[in-house]
Amino acid sequence: MPDFRQLRLESLRASQNSDGGWGYLPARQSWLEPTCYALLALYQDPASQPAWDRGWSLLRSWQLPGGGWRPAAAVQAPSWATALCVTLHCVRETFDSSFERGLQWLAGSIGSEGGLFERAVNAVWKLPVEYDRRWKGWPWSPHAASWVEPTAHSLLALKKASRIVSTGAVALRIDEGERMLLDRRTNDGGWNHGNRRVYNVDLPSYPETTGIALTGLQGCTRDSLDRSLDLAQKYWDETSSPLARAWLAISLRNYGRNLPAPDPAPPISDVMVTALEALACPDGGHQWLRVA
Repeated sequence: MPDFRQLRLESLRASQNSDGGWGYLPARQSWLEPTCYALLALYQDPASQPAWDRGWSLLRSWQLPGGGWRPAAAVQAPSWATALCVTLHCVRETFDSSFERGLQWLAGSIGSEGGLFERAVNAVWKLPVEYDRRWKGWPWSPHAASWVEPTAHSLLALKKASRIVSTGAVALRIDEGERMLLDRRTNDGGWNHGNRRVYNVDLPSYPETTGIALTGLQGCTRDSLDRSLDLAQKYWDETSSPLARAWLAISLRNYGRNLPAPDPAPPISDVMVTALEALACPDGGHQWLRVA
Protein backbone atom coordinates (compact mmCIF):
# COMPACT_ATOMS: atom_id res chain seq x y z
CA MET A 1 0.00 0.00 0.00
CA PRO A 2 1.44 3.43 -0.90
CA ASP A 3 2.66 5.50 2.02
CA PHE A 4 1.83 9.14 2.80
CA ARG A 5 4.42 10.56 0.40
CA GLN A 6 3.77 8.12 -2.45
CA LEU A 7 0.04 8.86 -2.32
CA ARG A 8 0.88 12.51 -2.89
CA LEU A 9 3.30 11.85 -5.69
CA GLU A 10 0.66 9.70 -7.40
CA SER A 11 -1.87 12.50 -6.99
CA LEU A 12 0.56 15.02 -8.52
CA ARG A 13 1.24 12.80 -11.51
CA ALA A 14 -2.49 12.32 -12.05
CA SER A 15 -3.25 16.04 -11.84
CA GLN A 16 -0.61 17.20 -14.34
CA ASN A 17 -2.11 19.16 -17.22
CA SER A 18 -1.57 18.28 -20.87
CA ASP A 19 0.79 21.28 -21.27
CA GLY A 20 3.08 19.80 -18.60
CA GLY A 21 2.16 22.19 -15.80
CA TRP A 22 -0.10 22.16 -12.78
CA GLY A 23 -2.94 24.38 -11.64
CA TYR A 24 -3.75 25.25 -8.07
CA LEU A 25 -6.52 22.65 -8.34
CA PRO A 26 -6.68 19.60 -10.63
CA ALA A 27 -7.92 20.25 -14.17
CA ARG A 28 -7.41 24.00 -13.81
CA GLN A 29 -5.13 26.33 -15.76
CA SER A 30 -1.40 25.81 -15.23
CA TRP A 31 0.39 28.36 -13.07
CA LEU A 32 4.06 28.76 -12.29
CA GLU A 33 3.87 28.46 -8.49
CA PRO A 34 2.11 25.05 -8.23
CA THR A 35 4.18 23.79 -11.18
CA CYS A 36 7.41 24.62 -9.35
CA TYR A 37 6.32 22.93 -6.14
CA ALA A 38 5.09 19.86 -7.99
CA LEU A 39 8.46 19.60 -9.74
CA LEU A 40 10.32 19.93 -6.44
CA ALA A 41 8.16 17.19 -4.91
CA LEU A 42 8.60 14.84 -7.90
CA TYR A 43 12.32 15.44 -8.38
CA GLN A 44 14.44 12.24 -8.46
CA ASP A 45 11.39 9.99 -8.03
CA PRO A 46 11.91 7.34 -10.75
CA ALA A 47 8.21 6.81 -11.44
CA SER A 48 7.75 10.55 -11.88
CA GLN A 49 10.55 11.20 -14.39
CA PRO A 50 8.29 11.53 -17.49
CA ALA A 51 6.00 13.96 -15.64
CA TRP A 52 9.01 15.88 -14.36
CA ASP A 53 10.51 16.21 -17.84
CA ARG A 54 7.25 17.59 -19.26
CA GLY A 55 6.95 20.09 -16.41
CA TRP A 56 10.56 21.21 -16.74
CA SER A 57 10.08 21.77 -20.47
CA LEU A 58 7.05 23.98 -19.84
CA LEU A 59 8.83 25.94 -17.12
CA ARG A 60 11.78 26.64 -19.40
CA SER A 61 9.44 27.95 -22.11
CA TRP A 62 7.88 30.51 -19.75
CA GLN A 63 11.04 32.57 -19.15
CA LEU A 64 10.77 36.11 -20.50
CA PRO A 65 13.58 37.89 -22.39
CA GLY A 66 14.38 40.03 -19.34
CA GLY A 67 15.20 36.95 -17.24
CA GLY A 68 12.08 36.70 -15.09
CA TRP A 69 9.42 34.01 -15.46
CA ARG A 70 5.80 34.67 -16.33
CA PRO A 71 3.27 33.33 -13.81
CA ALA A 72 1.08 31.74 -16.52
CA ALA A 73 1.11 31.26 -20.27
CA ALA A 74 -1.05 34.29 -21.03
CA VAL A 75 0.75 36.74 -18.71
CA GLN A 76 3.60 38.75 -20.20
CA ALA A 77 4.99 40.22 -16.97
CA PRO A 78 7.60 38.63 -14.66
CA SER A 79 6.51 37.02 -11.41
CA TRP A 80 7.91 36.74 -7.91
CA ALA A 81 7.92 32.98 -8.54
CA THR A 82 11.07 33.52 -10.59
CA ALA A 83 12.68 32.76 -7.21
CA LEU A 84 11.24 29.24 -7.33
CA CYS A 85 12.61 28.76 -10.85
CA VAL A 86 16.09 29.81 -9.74
CA THR A 87 15.83 27.37 -6.82
CA LEU A 88 14.80 24.59 -9.21
CA HIS A 89 17.80 25.30 -11.42
CA CYS A 90 20.04 25.02 -8.35
CA VAL A 91 18.40 21.74 -7.29
CA ARG A 92 18.82 20.33 -10.80
CA GLU A 93 22.33 21.84 -11.03
CA THR A 94 21.50 23.51 -14.33
CA PHE A 95 23.64 26.63 -14.30
CA ASP A 96 23.16 27.79 -17.87
CA SER A 97 22.24 31.12 -19.47
CA SER A 98 18.62 30.70 -18.41
CA PHE A 99 19.74 30.38 -14.80
CA GLU A 100 22.09 33.36 -15.10
CA ARG A 101 19.40 35.62 -16.56
CA GLY A 102 16.92 34.53 -13.88
CA LEU A 103 19.45 35.17 -11.14
CA GLN A 104 20.24 38.62 -12.52
CA TRP A 105 16.54 39.52 -12.67
CA LEU A 106 15.99 38.26 -9.12
CA ALA A 107 18.96 40.15 -7.69
CA GLY A 108 17.66 43.32 -9.32
CA SER A 109 14.09 42.97 -8.06
CA ILE A 110 13.41 45.23 -5.06
CA GLY A 111 10.50 46.61 -3.08
CA SER A 112 9.25 50.10 -3.86
CA GLU A 113 8.92 51.29 -0.26
CA GLY A 114 11.47 53.28 1.71
CA GLY A 115 12.31 56.03 -0.76
CA LEU A 116 13.97 59.23 0.40
CA PHE A 117 10.68 61.15 0.53
CA GLU A 118 8.94 58.44 2.55
CA ARG A 119 11.86 58.22 4.96
CA ALA A 120 11.91 61.99 5.42
CA VAL A 121 8.16 62.11 6.13
CA ASN A 122 8.45 59.20 8.55
CA ALA A 123 11.27 60.94 10.43
CA VAL A 124 8.96 63.91 11.12
CA TRP A 125 5.43 62.51 11.44
CA LYS A 126 5.92 58.77 12.06
CA LEU A 127 3.86 56.96 9.46
CA PRO A 128 1.29 54.44 10.76
CA VAL A 129 3.09 51.39 9.39
CA GLU A 130 6.20 50.80 11.51
CA TYR A 131 9.29 49.23 9.97
CA ASP A 132 12.87 50.19 9.19
CA ARG A 133 12.64 51.83 5.79
CA ARG A 134 16.32 51.29 5.02
CA TRP A 135 15.83 47.59 4.27
CA LYS A 136 13.93 46.43 1.22
CA GLY A 137 12.90 42.90 0.39
CA TRP A 138 11.05 41.55 -2.63
CA PRO A 139 7.55 42.37 -3.90
CA TRP A 140 4.83 40.07 -5.21
CA SER A 141 4.94 41.97 -8.51
CA PRO A 142 7.38 44.51 -10.00
CA HIS A 143 7.21 48.09 -8.68
CA ALA A 144 5.22 47.09 -5.57
CA ALA A 145 6.18 47.03 -1.89
CA SER A 146 8.06 44.22 -0.17
CA TRP A 147 6.27 41.35 1.54
CA VAL A 148 7.55 38.60 3.80
CA GLU A 149 6.81 35.57 1.62
CA PRO A 150 8.38 36.65 -1.70
CA THR A 151 11.35 37.95 0.28
CA ALA A 152 11.85 34.57 1.96
CA HIS A 153 11.57 32.67 -1.34
CA SER A 154 14.00 35.05 -3.02
CA LEU A 155 16.50 34.77 -0.18
CA LEU A 156 16.46 30.99 -0.42
CA ALA A 157 17.05 31.13 -4.17
CA LEU A 158 19.91 33.65 -3.91
CA LYS A 159 21.57 31.72 -1.08
CA LYS A 160 21.50 28.49 -3.06
CA ALA A 161 22.68 30.26 -6.21
CA SER A 162 25.49 32.07 -4.39
CA ARG A 163 27.31 28.77 -3.93
CA ILE A 164 27.81 28.81 -7.71
CA VAL A 165 27.70 32.49 -8.68
CA SER A 166 29.05 34.81 -6.00
CA THR A 167 28.70 38.49 -6.87
CA GLY A 168 28.57 41.69 -4.87
CA ALA A 169 25.01 42.36 -6.02
CA VAL A 170 23.80 38.96 -4.80
CA ALA A 171 25.60 39.33 -1.46
CA LEU A 172 24.12 42.79 -0.90
CA ARG A 173 20.59 41.62 -1.64
CA ILE A 174 20.97 38.65 0.71
CA ASP A 175 22.19 40.96 3.48
CA GLU A 176 19.40 43.46 2.92
CA GLY A 177 16.74 40.75 2.65
CA GLU A 178 17.80 39.19 5.94
CA ARG A 179 17.75 42.58 7.66
CA MET A 180 14.28 43.24 6.27
CA LEU A 181 12.86 39.91 7.52
CA LEU A 182 14.40 40.31 10.97
CA ASP A 183 13.03 43.85 11.21
CA ARG A 184 9.52 42.67 10.25
CA ARG A 185 9.50 39.90 12.87
CA THR A 186 6.57 40.21 15.28
CA ASN A 187 6.82 40.43 19.05
CA ASP A 188 6.19 36.70 19.54
CA GLY A 189 9.09 35.79 17.24
CA GLY A 190 7.03 34.91 14.16
CA TRP A 191 5.98 36.72 11.02
CA ASN A 192 2.86 38.37 9.69
CA HIS A 193 2.46 38.73 5.92
CA GLY A 194 3.93 42.21 5.67
CA ASN A 195 4.64 44.19 8.83
CA ARG A 196 4.87 43.85 12.58
CA ARG A 197 3.07 46.97 13.83
CA VAL A 198 0.43 49.29 12.34
CA TYR A 199 -1.35 52.25 14.03
CA ASN A 200 0.45 51.42 17.29
CA VAL A 201 -0.98 47.91 17.30
CA ASP A 202 1.28 44.85 17.32
CA LEU A 203 0.23 42.49 14.53
CA PRO A 204 -0.07 38.72 15.06
CA SER A 205 2.19 36.20 13.43
CA TYR A 206 0.86 33.34 11.32
CA PRO A 207 2.03 29.70 11.22
CA GLU A 208 2.58 29.35 7.47
CA THR A 209 4.27 32.74 7.13
CA THR A 210 6.57 31.92 10.03
CA GLY A 211 7.61 28.64 8.40
CA ILE A 212 8.29 30.36 5.08
CA ALA A 213 10.28 33.20 6.68
CA LEU A 214 12.46 30.74 8.58
CA THR A 215 13.13 28.87 5.34
CA GLY A 216 14.50 32.07 3.82
CA LEU A 217 16.58 32.88 6.91
CA GLN A 218 18.56 29.62 6.89
CA GLY A 219 22.22 30.33 7.48
CA CYS A 220 21.53 33.76 8.97
CA THR A 221 24.00 34.60 11.75
CA ARG A 222 22.87 38.18 12.31
CA ASP A 223 20.46 37.27 15.10
CA SER A 224 19.35 34.19 17.04
CA LEU A 225 16.39 32.34 15.56
CA ASP A 226 15.85 30.07 18.57
CA ARG A 227 12.72 31.88 19.75
CA SER A 228 11.28 31.81 16.25
CA LEU A 229 12.02 28.09 15.88
CA ASP A 230 10.38 27.37 19.24
CA LEU A 231 7.30 29.27 18.08
CA ALA A 232 7.31 27.31 14.81
CA GLN A 233 7.41 24.08 16.81
CA LYS A 234 4.49 25.28 18.93
CA TYR A 235 2.53 26.21 15.83
CA TRP A 236 3.24 22.80 14.29
CA ASP A 237 1.95 21.08 17.43
CA GLU A 238 -1.24 23.15 17.52
CA THR A 239 -2.34 24.15 14.02
CA SER A 240 -4.75 22.11 11.95
CA SER A 241 -4.00 23.90 8.66
CA PRO A 242 -2.44 21.45 6.16
CA LEU A 243 -0.64 24.33 4.40
CA ALA A 244 0.80 25.68 7.65
CA ARG A 245 1.83 22.24 8.92
CA ALA A 246 3.61 21.48 5.66
CA TRP A 247 5.60 24.72 5.63
CA LEU A 248 6.44 24.41 9.32
CA ALA A 249 7.59 20.81 8.87
CA ILE A 250 9.80 21.74 5.90
CA SER A 251 11.37 24.55 7.89
CA LEU A 252 11.81 22.68 11.17
CA ARG A 253 13.31 19.60 9.49
CA ASN A 254 15.78 21.78 7.60
CA TYR A 255 16.87 23.34 10.91
CA GLY A 256 17.45 19.86 12.35
CA ARG A 257 14.33 19.64 14.49
CA ASN A 258 12.91 16.12 14.81
CA LEU A 259 9.26 15.65 13.93
CA PRO A 260 7.22 12.44 13.83
CA ALA A 261 6.24 11.00 10.46
CA PRO A 262 2.73 11.97 9.31
CA ASP A 263 -0.15 9.55 9.79
CA PRO A 264 -1.35 7.89 6.57
CA ALA A 265 -4.08 9.97 4.97
CA PRO A 266 -5.21 10.61 1.39
CA PRO A 267 -4.20 13.93 -0.16
CA ILE A 268 -6.68 16.77 -0.52
CA SER A 269 -7.50 18.31 -3.90
CA ASP A 270 -5.24 21.35 -3.41
CA VAL A 271 -2.17 20.80 -5.63
CA MET A 272 0.05 23.20 -3.67
CA VAL A 273 -0.73 21.51 -0.36
CA THR A 274 -0.24 18.07 -1.90
CA ALA A 275 3.21 19.02 -3.20
CA LEU A 276 4.28 20.71 0.03
CA GLU A 277 3.10 17.76 2.13
CA ALA A 278 5.21 15.45 -0.03
CA LEU A 279 8.21 17.74 0.43
CA ALA A 280 7.64 17.90 4.19
CA CYS A 281 7.90 14.13 4.75
CA PRO A 282 10.98 12.79 6.57
CA ASP A 283 12.01 11.06 3.32
CA GLY A 284 10.58 13.78 1.11
CA GLY A 285 12.35 16.57 -0.72
CA HIS A 286 12.55 19.13 2.06
CA GLN A 287 16.31 19.08 1.54
CA TRP A 288 15.74 20.76 -1.85
CA LEU A 289 14.68 23.80 0.16
CA ARG A 290 17.73 23.66 2.41
CA VAL A 291 20.66 26.06 2.37
CA ALA A 292 23.74 23.87 2.80
